[in-house]
Amino acid sequence: MRINKENYITQLRRHNEKALEFVLEEYGGLLLSIIRKHLFCLPGLQEECMNDVLFKIWKHIGQFDENRSSFKNWIAGIARYQAIDYLRKHIRDLEQMNLDDIEAGKEDEQLVKLMEEEISEEVESILSCLNQEDRGIFLKLFYEEKDVEEISQELGLKKEIIYNRVSRGKRKIQIWNEKGEEH
Repeated sequence: MRINKENYITQLRRHNEKALEFVLEEYGGLLLSIIRKHLFCLPGLQEECMNDVLFKIWKHIGQFDENRSSFKNWIAGIARYQAIDYLRKHIRDLEQMNLDDIEAGKEDEQLVKLMEEEISEEVESILSCLNQEDRGIFLKLFYEEKDVEEISQELGLKKEIIYNRVSRGKRKIQIWNEKGEEH
């Protein structure tokens, strides 16, 4: 069967490898540019990130809903968040390294600072559609990686309220991002 613009999503859902090749040919430049934007200072991780993005598209194609978003926006979101995850992981790895074992010069410190700034800017951009209180909850939950119980005690809110705010916040972010990527 020949894969084209009319049937590639259906074939991708059937796990036809040729459909994934079509996605790579059709959208590979877009995905790579998103990955490079976030991992510009880590060219060695860009190819690995691209492979993970393609794997996530392959694995999660069943979650794609053409009524909620275009395929292009959906895969762009996957690439964006995967690249941000790579940055976070790389920063954690650098922080966990024993500084006595490496010769950390100013370049390494500047690289870490650049990556932290990139993540901060990206997180701010993503959360810009939320009010200050919801933004704080998201930062505690997803950036500081605290659990809901900790956040509940810290803010004096019931866990159910936090879950509701996170759920509504995710919807707002998704709608905000879809509007932004359509322009």
